[in-house]
Amino acid sequence: MPDAVVPAPAATLLLLRDGPDGLEVLMMERPAAAGFAAGAMVFPGGRIEPSDRELGRHCPTAHGIAEDALVFRIAAIRETFEECGVLLARRDGAMVPGAALEALRRSHREAIGADFAAFVAQAGLELAIDALVPYAHWITPVDRKKRFDTHFYLATAPADQQAAHDGQEAMDTVWTTPNAALRAAEEGRYKLIFATLMNLGRLGRSATVAEALATARRAAIVTVCPEWVTTSAGEVIRIPEAAGYGAGELPATGMRRG
Repeated sequence: MPDAVVPAPAATLLLLRDGPDGLEVLMMERPAAAGFAAGAMVFPGGRIEPSDRELGRHCPTAHGIAEDALVFRIAAIRETFEECGVLLARRDGAMVPGAALEALRRSHREAIGADFAAFVAQAGLELAIDALVPYAHWITPVDRKKRFDTHFYLATAPADQQAAHDGQEAMDTVWTTPNAALRAAEEGRYKLIFATLMNLGRLGRSATVAEALATARRAAIVTVCPEWVTTSAGEVIRIPEAAGYGAGELPATGMRRG
């Protein structure tokens, strides 16, 4: 077997809010022509960029967070802003409200399009990295040609900011309860890769944002690198039982390997 592809560092953010039917999470639809998770419903996120380390100096609340951990949080915030228009950042100590964010978009349009770090500096923003709660750590299976080493985070969505897809990396954005997203997948209306499906199932155990955040803060992060294994009963997927997903072995039928 050839050497496994080295996974690219990446970060994903599960933005949460309390809705009429319980906890809701923001999801977006990937383009049909995307190189990864094409056409699937996913959480905002993506690769770590070199500029993410530069952004660390705009995070005065980062005390106590190691640089390697900090860069993942920064990337999660940046990717969510670029893909869905929601920005977890403070100005003068307060989370940037929706109206102020729209004004900043207009006055710093060129910087936003060219350099997120420059936008943050010019707008006098402090990224709210302390608002992110570590949730999970997944690594793409070793037999994949495109692999990611992804840290997942939870955060409460700013109440008055509106999510809007960019039309390039995100073709649609929706707020949904985890259980509704899982039903949509069962009915064929959503495509879900394995990691997304499992994290929706785990998130669906919490009824409110406060409960989800509290549960995540108590839980240990156990790295998950799924293994597709052929057994006498058929193909199964193995993950660590200690990772908190309720089982260490699941049927692989119909599962997407991303």
